[in-house]
Amino acid sequence: MARLADYFIVVGYDHEKPGSGAGLGKIIQRFPQKDWDDTPFPQGIELFCQPSGWQLSRERKQPTFFVVVLTDIDSDRHYCSCLTFYEAEINLQGTKKEEIEGEVEVTGLIQPAEVFAPKSLVLVSRLYYPEIFRACLGLIYTVYVDSLNVSLESLIANLCACLVPAAGGSQKLFSLGAGDRQLIQTPLHDSLPVTGTSVALLFQQLGIQNVLSLFCAVLTENKVLFHSASFQRLSDACRALESLMFPLKYSYPYIPILPAQLLEVLSSPTPFIIGVHSIFKTDVHELLDVIIADLDGGTIKIPECIHLSSLPEPLLHQTQAALSLILHPDLEVADHAFPPPRTALSHSKMLDKEVRAVFLRLFAQLFQGYRSCLQLIRIHAEPVIHFHKVRYRTI
Repeated sequence: MARLADYFIVVGYDHEKPGSGAGLGKIIQRFPQKDWDDTPFPQGIELFCQPSGWQLSRERKQPTFFVVVLTDIDSDRHYCSCLTFYEAEINLQGTKKEEIEGEVEVTGLIQPAEVFAPKSLVLVSRLYYPEIFRACLGLIYTVYVDSLNVSLESLIANLCACLVPAAGGSQKLFSLGAGDRQLIQTPLHDSLPVTGTSVALLFQQLGIQNVLSLFCAVLTENKVLFHSASFQRLSDACRALESLMFPLKYSYPYIPILPAQLLEVLSSPTPFIIGVHSIFKTDVHELLDVIIADLDGGTIKIPECIHLSSLPEPLLHQTQAALSLILHPDLEVADHAFPPPRTALSHSKMLDKEVRAVFLRLFAQLFQGYRSCLQLIRIHAEPVIHFHKVRYRTI
């Protein structure tokens, strides 16, 4: 059994350190107050709650939700679900303007102006249940904004005290104590990534050829960078690309949402999968050794200095054909004089599973016969297994 949520954090705008134009965030509340022995408190969460910077607004913006991934020193991932809303505050630096002989003159601190400051509700968990956390944070936000007769402390305590099986395919029904009912469906195996509809969405955004290019890029240890105007789309795209590698595991830096203050990470010499907001696309296009994918425009940019290997034939053609059949089912009969009734696309979640099945079969075909290329050397106290690369290429 594992805790559904490890920490609940409230992060607000820091008025004491406004900076120049963009302010800073500070942790206002956290539960529990002490760190768990098996789960360290996420450091730097203030940066990731507002990746573009903490800024006041002249108008109340709509609440937003996205999932940030943080990796601790033990390479364990923590999923931080952030719901951000804006609260009205009084700006004491407001001014009054008067016209004197046709000129506009500022007369000082007379008329305060109303501004809106961002505040983030964050749930930190080692489990990936974005829709459940969206519903839980939405409930807490509703109780807080509407001043409902429900104890916020009780809601948060019930959430952090909830235990769920890490795997097994069982269902877990729980309530936060506000008349709600939350249902969690755990995966059959904890090593199998849960993607929802993110893989299908990635193919819809970039197309078959571009996704295959990114797939080969991460397999050959290249740097891949996504940019989009949506933080949640960045998170989904990074998770989708990584999940296509299953059963392989990506062991390099993985930062689906990179804050503005940490853009220098993009100059790292190691491979990575990173996402940044589109407002920084002019900065990232100057990178010479990074493959850049524009999720909103549906294009990828491969620098001339990168020679990107592709899948071997006939696997490449077979994979492309299988993906086309799934994503474009009408393609086979498009030229028929008397085509059958139009074939409807599968449900988004089923489409996601069908696409992932193609890549799982691809790996089965790539790895078949590899055991015959393993050589066992027994000249040491313990046997050493050596992989015969030349023999594997001839299979």
